[in-house]
Amino acid sequence: MTVTTDLVAYEEALATYDPVMGLEVHVELGTKTKMFCGCSTELKQDANSQTCPTCLGLPGALPVVNEIGVESAIKIGLALNCEIAEWCRFARKNYFYPDMPKNFQTSQYDEPIAFNGYLDVQLEDGEIFRVEIERAHMEEDTGKSTHVGGATGRIHGASHSLLDYNRAGIPLIEIVTKPIEGAGERAPEVAKAYVAELREVIKALGVSEARMDKGQMRCDVNLSLRPHGREEFGTRSETKNVNSLRSVERAARFEIQRHAAVLNGGGTIIQETRHFHEEDGSTTSGRIKDNAEDYRYFPEPDLVPVAPAREWVEELRAGLPEMPRVRRNRLREEWGVSEHDMQSILNAGAVDPIVATIEAGADATAARKWWMGELARNANESGKSLDELPVTPAQVARVAELVAKGDLNDKLARQVFEGVLAGEGTPDEVVEKRGLKVVSDEGALSTAVDEAIAGNAAIADKIRGGKVQAVGALVGAVMKATRGQADAARVRELILEKLGVEG
Repeated sequence: MTVTTDLVAYEEALATYDPVMGLEVHVELGTKTKMFCGCSTELKQDANSQTCPTCLGLPGALPVVNEIGVESAIKIGLALNCEIAEWCRFARKNYFYPDMPKNFQTSQYDEPIAFNGYLDVQLEDGEIFRVEIERAHMEEDTGKSTHVGGATGRIHGASHSLLDYNRAGIPLIEIVTKPIEGAGERAPEVAKAYVAELREVIKALGVSEARMDKGQMRCDVNLSLRPHGREEFGTRSETKNVNSLRSVERAARFEIQRHAAVLNGGGTIIQETRHFHEEDGSTTSGRIKDNAEDYRYFPEPDLVPVAPAREWVEELRAGLPEMPRVRRNRLREEWGVSEHDMQSILNAGAVDPIVATIEAGADATAARKWWMGELARNANESGKSLDELPVTPAQVARVAELVAKGDLNDKLARQVFEGVLAGEGTPDEVVEKRGLKVVSDEGALSTAVDEAIAGNAAIADKIRGGKVQAVGALVGAVMKATRGQADAARVRELILEKLGVEG
């Protein structure tokens, strides 16, 4: 058996092998209480303060299913085109690890709430790829382990571990794909696109914020390679808890190259879990992966089966929101943008901010301009997402209104956003404090134009002689004199009027 961290070139790997993926996505539901008890799901509390006899697994404490958790699971299943079980039950997934005080996780095994679905995802060139869904099932999250005394923060090398069970019992939905075949060299891109689209679906349903950076949604990337022409799957690795879209793509790509290197060298792939490293996109070995039988699943004796009434399921189906891909296509047509531009808006996380800005009164062009321009630039520089910026859609709409009215030009508007983002107040307050309004006093503008013409006589003569394009230099002189607060279009008109030249 050979273990290697060597890689082969990506193109070389794909020339010999077909990648097969399986993606397992855990979604933390936004319920107020845990899945099987009444403890709060608010994590910003002292360690182990959000616990009770039930989620601590104390003798005699009985679980009760969270109805909103079941409802959320059904909504997710319906949105993923799944069949909803008429009858299903929970199981105990047994394993020895201290992050679950009960020494088992309450989950679903052979009888999930939702199964046999699919999600169509759009790749960057517009191609639609269908990812088939095996199941979506309900379970509970584990506690948080903090390993102390080691150099890596992992259990290996640590002197001791601290356990916080506040998270233990928070509702999770695990969504498992069927084997994803046929993606070829685009397998990493398909993985990223699937998780991105799934995140948008979850957010649209309102069952979770699905913030990957906060652990509300995380992906396990299962990957194997098989030689071209062979039907049997290869041995898979499972890269655990990948928490960004870019990292999902990088993890899949790295594992394709690593597997190929092992196989080309005559080695054997170990079925194991692996850790992903953000700093270089690599993975390292975790533990040998157990088979399902090793978890000794058996039906949970303390919970009755879940049998959602068909009327309830159909009521939930009728109440589903517009799905993200359908919504994006509608908005793209309404906004008059290309597929490429819409994909850029989606990648920037700007769809919802733009929609909210339009609803606040801005036109679509202005809303897109500011969110995809000045605000996107600020977000990139500060390492934040757009929805983390301290500016509201209503404030963006107000800046757009001031520009449309002629009270601001684009340069001044950028300064207004600078002030709002710096916490100086509302757009109107920033305009007032910084004195940023466009100079609209005709007398003041006329004086500034006269001074510019007098100070640039040679340029003025060129304009009189027919070289109208030279007017830009005089406009620039006026804008400099007015600290960029003049209306450039009006300044140009005044210059040409005073020089007796047709515009």
